Amino acid sequence: MSSKPTWLQNPWKQNPWFESVAVAQERARKRLPAPVYGALVAGSERGQTIDDNQRAFTEIQFAPHVAGHQAERSMATTLMGQEISLPVVISPTGVQAVHPDGEVAVARAAASRGTVMGLSNFASKSVEEVCAVNDRTFFQMYWTGQRDVMVQRMERAHAAGAKGLIATLDWSFSMGRDWGSPEIPEKVDLKTMVRMAPKVATKPRWLWEFGRTGTIPDLRAPNLAPPDGGEAPTFFGAYYEWMTTTPPTWDDVDWMRETWSQISGRPFMLKGVCRVDDAKRAVDAGVTAISVSNHGGNNLDGTPATIRVLHPIAEAVGGQVEVVMDGGIRRGSDVVKALALGARAVMIGRAYLWGLAANGEEGVGNVLDVLRSGIDSALLGLGLSSIDQLGPDVVEVPDGFLRPLGV
Repeated sequence: MSSKPTWLQNPWKQNPWFESVAVAQERARKRLPAPVYGALVAGSERGQTIDDNQRAFTEIQFAPHVAGHQAERSMATTLMGQEISLPVVISPTGVQAVHPDGEVAVARAAASRGTVMGLSNFASKSVEEVCAVNDRTFFQMYWTGQRDVMVQRMERAHAAGAKGLIATLDWSFSMGRDWGSPEIPEKVDLKTMVRMAPKVATKPRWLWEFGRTGTIPDLRAPNLAPPDGGEAPTFFGAYYEWMTTTPPTWDDVDWMRETWSQISGRPFMLKGVCRVDDAKRAVDAGVTAISVSNHGGNNLDGTPATIRVLHPIAEAVGGQVEVVMDGGIRRGSDVVKALALGARAVMIGRAYLWGLAANGEEGVGNVLDVLRSGIDSALLGLGLSSIDQLGPDVVEVPDGFLRPLGV
């Protein structure tokens, strides 16, 4: 018999395990208030890029073997100096208030599966809290604020134990969605709770999760708090800082990478590369890694799927920097296709957020396990013993599939 008071026992307890990311998404949809779920799935404008990110994987086919399969298969690799047990890492996403434990739950799940946690500086949990539970944390920064402010944020991340820095430059606030943008309140106070009560009340399981911890969804960004102990800005406060910051130049990228190197001596990733010429400029800037990314379809709609632009970029610079990819990963077979076309690893975003919404830390771990199983199955069918053996020869890519931008 449980020793917890009756009101702390979960009246909606069910079999928590799910067999696919699609099931995690459906559970998240049923569990979350409509505006919260809408914020997770929305792309920009007509949603062309977010759709292509997923659909493009269906155009790539495998070339399996009928015999000679390997009894043991390895998925281990390294990324920016960190050993990881599978080529899937957590992409930084802002304000993970779909669950009370937020980024801390995600970081714990990633640590338990032996992989990297990417933490956004728009996160709802501090870099100190996250690094304490996952010692393979990369801290992510947007180009926001004055340089002295950015230096303070780098110094704080380094002091907390961040093993690398991710600079995300492919971001704009998505506007004009054809289906309407979800409502995101500036802050959650009594007035906001009363106004949104009709939408939230229909999701009692989600309310129960927060109620049992005595918390409310926090839309503040503690990693952007001023060093003097002042209050952390809200999401929209952080957005205003971004709006009023002059967009970065390649000289600014040089400065950011060099400053982080002087502070920490640790690796630096540039996220948001879609063009070969930009990838070459990133190499010239001295970055350790690049992420081939279109911000999950939340930036410039009409950008090709990242899997379409990956191979030309990897061919051009893969021997000089580490190449990772994000966008549209929903299955282990997607991961294998990305690795075959030149990625060292992939980053996932929506997939683990759905797992977090569905079942907290265990749900995130479940998503990583689903991807691991799918990778293993693909390696088995391809007759390979390691992800290191993956290359273009194991996939069939149709004519016209690749998009060599900026060549």
